[in-house]
Amino acid sequence: MSPSGVVREWVRRFNAADVEGLAALYAEDCVNHQVVTEPLYGREAIASLFRREFARATMVCEVEQILEDGEWAVMEWRDPLGLRGCGFFRVRDGRIVFQRGYFDQLSFFRQQGLPVPEHYLG
Repeated sequence: MSPSGVVREWVRRFNAADVEGLAALYAEDCVNHQVVTEPLYGREAIASLFRREFARATMVCEVEQILEDGEWAVMEWRDPLGLRGCGFFRVRDGRIVFQRGYFDQLSFFRQQGLPVPEHYLG
């Protein structure tokens, strides 16, 4: 599957809150770095993140565009509440080996009605 095809499948599984299906798209030794947190290493760490996040928030990814270049796919996205972001996915042999995401986590907390950690407030 092409990098953009993997990302489209990632969106489908994300919107279904399919944690195991999402985890299966990642290589065993992958890295996921959402820049608002420390990087996660390995498929199980990423699955744990998805379990936790889907349990506490309603998340929907609406694709604005996906661009592909070699092993990379870049997705610009939004959600129905107005949050926007982008993700960079490096794909090898049909598996995500590296992902980096950019979004405003403070807005995410507020939109989802989640408590804002003290360190965000200064």
